[in-house]
This record gives sequence, structure tokens and C-alpha cells, in this order.
Amino acid sequence: MSESAAPHVPVLLAAILENVAPVQGLWLDGTMGAGGYTRGLLEAGADRVIGLDRDPLAHQMARDWADGRVTLVKSVFSKMDEVGEAVDGVVLDLGVSSMQLDRADRGFSFMRDGPLDMRMSDDGPTAADLVNEMDEGRLADILHRYGEERAARRIARSIVRRRAEMPFATTLDLAETIAANLPRQKPGQSHPATRSFQAIRIAVNDEFGELAEGLQAAERTLKPGGWLAVVSFHSVEDRAVKRFLADRADAGGGGSRYAPERAARRAAFEITHKAIGPTDGEVAGNPRARSARLRLARRTDAPAGQVDRRALGLPEPVRLGAI
Repeated sequence: MSESAAPHVPVLLAAILENVAPVQGLWLDGTMGAGGYTRGLLEAGADRVIGLDRDPLAHQMARDWADGRVTLVKSVFSKMDEVGEAVDGVVLDLGVSSMQLDRADRGFSFMRDGPLDMRMSDDGPTAADLVNEMDEGRLADILHRYGEERAARRIARSIVRRRAEMPFATTLDLAETIAANLPRQKPGQSHPATRSFQAIRIAVNDEFGELAEGLQAAERTLKPGGWLAVVSFHSVEDRAVKRFLADRADAGGGGSRYAPERAARRAAFEITHKAIGPTDGEVAGNPRARSARLRLARRTDAPAGQVDRRALGLPEPVRLGAI
């Protein structure tokens, strides 16, 4: 089977459908990808799904399966409230999708050689632009803040030194340079370039900024009683979702000698479940599901509000302009 034809396995779909049942009305899939969640929602009883994705490939693939019940929108999920319809549910599957990771020509994976791209859309700076043109200090900040890479300074210094001889053009070239600065990979450990590739991808696609804005856009888009379902694979993202929901489910008041009393307000969400992880069977069938966490909450009729990015524990953005 070709990479492009490989089936996409929507992580924790069964858990979503089970816990929000009965599925009905209008849903928005903010990270449509290969359409696994959209199709699952329709099969479970949704009347219609708005499929949102910035990736042109997702829309190209949707021609093979989308019917009249699917409204396709090419956009980022942080702008979901611009679709102009209040919805009964929003599902977000954060991070890179299988269809992106499995295609060497997209440049997301250090396991397959391909052009150093990593863009989820078809515009903006590529990963090659970032690693070949960004100054050493900002590059190190990206590796540290977004990838939690402890050897960020050493890796950034090595990248800058190597690119002076020859610019980086492929994924394996960059992965080998990164790995040369870290201890040799032991059996069972992740590839040495994992954190750095993750950090560069997040920076190229502004994934943390998208998350902060997207959660607030979901709050504005959901009807009272509507469901928010977020699947994350990155500890920083899961922590941000957890803090967002905790903040928006807090009616204020209280206070202690350690924290000031907050003005009373109506909670915008009701947290209905603790974080849900994959079953052993799901991990066995799809190893990428191992780190997945699902968080669910239900919208109230309180007015939508604002949450500061810093309050979500998201790293401060590293400026990419004029790389």
C-alpha cells in the first residue's frame, strides 16, 4: 500500500463517540485530515459536519469520500468561529496527522528522507527557511521552548556551523546533524532528533498560538450544551487544554492566602470527565496513540471569555518574522 493510500486511524474516536452520545446535530471537525473523525461522527448520528483544515491535501482527499453532509472549509481552526454557524460539538486532533507524517515529500519525519518543509498549509516559511536563516539564539530558543530539548544551545550551534558550509535541504541531513550532538540512541528510546523536529514543526505552523486561539474560538462557536473534545499528543498541549477548561469552568470567587479572590462569573464549560487515554488494544493497533489524551467538556450558556496564553502554560512565542 502506498503512503498516500495508507488508512488513517482516528485516535480515541470510540471514546469520544461513547462519552458524548447521542451524537446529533451539527459538528465541526477542526483538524479534518483524512476525515476519520468526520466520518465517525456522521456514522454515529451527526446530521452534518463542517470539516476544517489548512492542508490542501486534506481537501484533495475529501473529494473521494465527502458527501452533501460535509461542508469543507480551508482554514485554520483558530478561525472556526468565522464559519458563521453555532455547532453542537467541536473535535480537535492536535499535532501532525498520519497522512502528513507518512509522506516523505511533506518533510515532517526524520525516518524518511524528503524536502525540509513541515508546513501544514501551502504557504509561509518552511523548516528549511527556519534552520538555514534564523540566528543561533532564536533557533536555540525554539528547540528549548517548543521541544523541551536540553541540548538546544549545542544543537543550534552545530546547525549554524554546518549550514555555513552547505544549507540544509533534506530531513535526514538535519536529523543526522542533530543526532551527532546527542548520546547514541539506545533500544526502546526515541530518535535523538525527535524533540528538535517537533519544535521546528510547532514553530513553522505556530501550533501553540493556534491552540490558544482555537480553544477560545471553540468557546465562541459552541451552542449551549455543545461538546468540546480535544485529543492531544504533547504534554505541553495537554496541559494547556487542561488549564483552559479549568479556567473556563471556574465560576470565580473563593480565594486563599496564596491566591487572590477572583470576581464571580458564570462558568462557560462543565468538565464532564477526567483525561481519557487509549486502551491497550488501541495502542497495539496504532502505536502513535500511546501518548494521546482526550479531554471533554460541555458548553454552558455563559458568555464567551478570554484566556491569556501565559495562563495556559504555553511557551512564549519565538518571533519568526524576517527570518
